Amino acid sequence: MPPSIHEESVAQLADLFHLLGDPTRLRIVLACVAAPIAVSEIAATLDLSSSLVSHHLRLLRAARIVKAERQGKQVFYSTADAHISGVLRDMLEHIAEPSTGGDV
Repeated sequence: MPPSIHEESVAQLADLFHLLGDPTRLRIVLACVAAPIAVSEIAATLDLSSSLVSHHLRLLRAARIVKAERQGKQVFYSTADAHISGVLRDMLEHIAEPSTGGDV
């Protein structure tokens, strides 16, 4: 590990990857990338209950992966910043690349 990276940063990064490692949470975050989206729309799009989506969004919001913005009676969620969107975009590009074989 490079000396400039503190253990606390490593632990926080591991927590972020742990949260994103859950397929349901990852699908919810991916639904928030393009534009702000309401809980009900996320639930309908992903065929999940609104309460389950809200539960996951609370965890994701606490980890600063998504942010919330109230508009009237609805709350719209989007990725917290360009870093989150960029990481997801980069990883999706990575998995789309053809495998080059057993380079380990």
